Amino acid sequence: MKTCIACGMPMKAAEDFPGGDQSKDYCVYCAREDGTMQSYPEKLEGMTEFLVRTQGLDHGAAHETAVRLMSKLPAWKDMRTNA
Repeated sequence: MKTCIACGMPMKAAEDFPGGDQSKDYCVYCAREDGTMQSYPEKLEGMTEFLVRTQGLDHGAAHETAVRLMSKLPAWKDMRTNA
């Protein structure tokens, strides 16, 4: 089982991958419509909104949490000082 390099989601089934392409290292939620991986700002915005919606955090707290979570993921290792 793969884990998404951009958000940490476990990817178990073909539908978890962009276009069902199991060679990708990122999940369907981290992909753009064309199948390429979202940029750091795109993913940060999406994860922030996800945390607001699912965890009930205010936007500022959700943003800080998203930055912290994303800093631990392989896709964003070079972004740790740029958040």
